[in-house]
Amino acid sequence: MRTRLLVALFLISLSTMLWSQRGGGGSRGGSPGTPSSPTPSPDRGPLGGGSAPLPLASAADEGKIEFRTQTILVQVPVVVTDKSGNHVHGLAKTDLHVFENGKEQPVSVFEEVTAANTKLAAPPAQPGEFRNLTIPADEPHTVTVVALDTVNTPFLDQWTGRHELVKYLASNLDSGQVLALMIITSHGLRVVQGLTGDPQQLVEILKKVGSEQTAMETVSPDAQASAVTGDMNVPGLISPGSDPLAAMQAFVDYGDAIYAQFAQQNAVETTLNGLMGIAWTLSGLPGRKSVIWATGGFPFVIADPNTVPGGHLSALYERTMQALLQAQISVYPVDVRGLVNSNLIGDASRRRLPSTQQFNNRAWLEQGKIDSLNQFAEMTGGKAYYNTNDLANSFKRAAEDASSYYMLGYYLDMKNNHAGWRGLKVKVDRKDAEARARKGFFVTNATLHMDLTRSTDLNFALTSPIESTGIPVTVKWNGISGDGATKKAAFVVHLPFSGLTFDPTGTNKVNFDFAVAAYPTNSKDGKPAATLGKSFMPSLSDAQVASIRNTGVGFNYDLELAPGQYAVRFVVRDNVSGKIGSVTAPLTVN
Repeated sequence: MRTRLLVALFLISLSTMLWSQRGGGGSRGGSPGTPSSPTPSPDRGPLGGGSAPLPLASAADEGKIEFRTQTILVQVPVVVTDKSGNHVHGLAKTDLHVFENGKEQPVSVFEEVTAANTKLAAPPAQPGEFRNLTIPADEPHTVTVVALDTVNTPFLDQWTGRHELVKYLASNLDSGQVLALMIITSHGLRVVQGLTGDPQQLVEILKKVGSEQTAMETVSPDAQASAVTGDMNVPGLISPGSDPLAAMQAFVDYGDAIYAQFAQQNAVETTLNGLMGIAWTLSGLPGRKSVIWATGGFPFVIADPNTVPGGHLSALYERTMQALLQAQISVYPVDVRGLVNSNLIGDASRRRLPSTQQFNNRAWLEQGKIDSLNQFAEMTGGKAYYNTNDLANSFKRAAEDASSYYMLGYYLDMKNNHAGWRGLKVKVDRKDAEARARKGFFVTNATLHMDLTRSTDLNFALTSPIESTGIPVTVKWNGISGDGATKKAAFVVHLPFSGLTFDPTGTNKVNFDFAVAAYPTNSKDGKPAATLGKSFMPSLSDAQVASIRNTGVGFNYDLELAPGQYAVRFVVRDNVSGKIGSVTAPLTVN
């Protein structure tokens, strides 16, 4: 308690300084101290009153952007169902119409896709050879990833989510279903079972998964609401009157609200990194994928699709949305809290009646959670499920969506060079059918210019426990040499020609980074014992292009390491497309 009070006092003084610098809100790009224009307060419905939420930045604030390529193909997976929710098959290209910002676009690519419901099989590797998962591009599978969120979900509701997931699996498990389980924790993304595992083991695994208390749970619901809405005028703090106890309680509440703001920022960053990690691990699998996000809410309020969290988190948010788009992932948030009652009158923890301001703030926050889950689901082409205790049925409906869809493609309208959100809408020429696709996509510097997130992508991939599959990577150890205190471990890396993209700024030019980090398996500090980084930006001759088209790209280096056991992380990043490939290879140096 003493520690929390000291932390609160520190945060109060620090927040006062930052608040004056930031103008009370987030910033768009640059450092977190850059002021930005406030966003108008969204309508709070019939309750009215209350203060505006923390001003969030807008992706449109970037102004104009520069395109570095002549054409950009926009791919849009579309699920078409009848009134009963059954998939509609046999539509023609002329039956579907795509609109970008209200203007119909000519469809250049059209395909009806029926995904295979069979297990994924990793390609066989030679002895001493290590690969990330690669699947032939002409074999889309029905892939569902369940992501349990312990960052934004209350402790007890995490157990409810696992219980309902077990219930769903027990009655709907298909032996050929491709199902993975991951957990978004405060320490990062954790893979419990990968895509090639046996789905029947998930039930037993889920029974052993533990819960984690969220940082936001350590403060009151009123402090949480104040942190999100930006309403720091806690009653009794500014005008304490003659009630010293009320003033002291208000002081504590204010400190909790400041602490909650910092906890919220950490939750935003951790959640986005988790979702981006999921996108990277699925990026090498062809076809549309479903991610069932078992959560208690989105970490910030999305007032409209242009909304970004502000500060340094803006680029991360846009990069995450781009990664989900490139991997053709639709997110299905399932609110595992079930039916929610946000009425303060029935809150037994409160010793005094809530003020109108507190009542409005908490009601607004609860509605904002639901609205944000809906917005995020629609932005990715999924659907949100909330205010229901039948979570097992929600899991089922989300998993069924990836089995059949139409893939449409059109070329981006590049006459529009303004940054921001491009709205998408797909219409179907059938009275008894409806089409569901993602609501749009970001066109910003972070989504178009991959050099902006180059170092952060590499650092994240080097420390992430998951394997990214955007680029197929094969690694083979090539012997250990030397007699001194350290020895050289030689290795060979191979990339197929299909894994790289030609840079439009040069003829036959490729642009990719390669990085390695060797982590001792018995290390407690998590620091690598050796690292290596190389950048490749050659302009190839026509003869060289023809050669690597058949053989791929290969290169060999070595790491200087002391005797011991290591987990060696290899990462390749294509700096044109932003795709990532990574694989971990164990190594013993004697």
